[in-house]
Amino acid sequence: MDQHKEDLGGVEPICDVLQVAPSSYYAAKKRPPSARSLRDAELLVEIERVWKENYEVYGARKVWRVLNREGIPVARCTVERLMRTVGLTGALRGGARPRTTRADPAAPRPADLVDRQFTADRPNALWVADFTYVPTWAGMVYVAFVIDVYSRKIVGWRLDTTMRTDLPLDALEMAIWGRKDQPLNGLVHHSDREFGQYTSIRYTDRLVEARATPSVGSVGDSYDNALAESVNGLYKTELVHRKGPWRTADDLELATFEWVDWYNNRRIHSGCGNMPPAEFESLFYLQSEADIVAEV
Repeated sequence: MDQHKEDLGGVEPICDVLQVAPSSYYAAKKRPPSARSLRDAELLVEIERVWKENYEVYGARKVWRVLNREGIPVARCTVERLMRTVGLTGALRGGARPRTTRADPAAPRPADLVDRQFTADRPNALWVADFTYVPTWAGMVYVAFVIDVYSRKIVGWRLDTTMRTDLPLDALEMAIWGRKDQPLNGLVHHSDREFGQYTSIRYTDRLVEARATPSVGSVGDSYDNALAESVNGLYKTELVHRKGPWRTADDLELATFEWVDWYNNRRIHSGCGNMPPAEFESLFYLQSEADIVAEV
């Protein structure tokens, strides 16, 4: 009403149309804000902060989880209502899988040791690897990831303008270097059967040198490496599509570095008890140390 009263000759003509007494309008104007509206205003500030701090990709469930982790008690339905009021939405995943280099179907390859069971009881028990592509103004760019299944942490990644074996191999080297203080015996490294880069001699030799056992999906569809596909999807949804278009590989590399840091250290994940992957891993090692002390 306040927005239109000057154009329509004051409050009284509008009240006549709405069949509302002008005194009711003036009484409402003088009435102090309710406790609920004050609380909503405070919460909305925190909701918008959490949403913006997390690449503007969180929906109501994750915003609600973060607020409660930060000691701000709020009901999920309240977060949903307030986000809906101001038009804040989470990112929606979608899109087709790109077609990339295919492995020779007649070439020998490792067995499938995972059988689509993407679970692990400790860090460095199972890694999954995959890569995806991103169009830039300067040409196509390819991004490889290595993920620890236990914590969903991205332990290695690399970006390049070609799909040579060096791309996933560099991501693997980063993962091995990042875990240099942790034993990798018993580690299973799983990848898609369709990508020849992961079954190349150089790649498999490096896995053996690191005392890891290679595993390759047996069927040849996206479910063979579903967890890695999921991370690729998050990367595309949360960074590539929302922040693009991208000018050059250098621009994308810097943004990917920042996204991986956020993903590992601040992004909460339902598969990690609604903790960031790094925090979930730290909790595992703290508990392991406590168990050792208790046994002594």
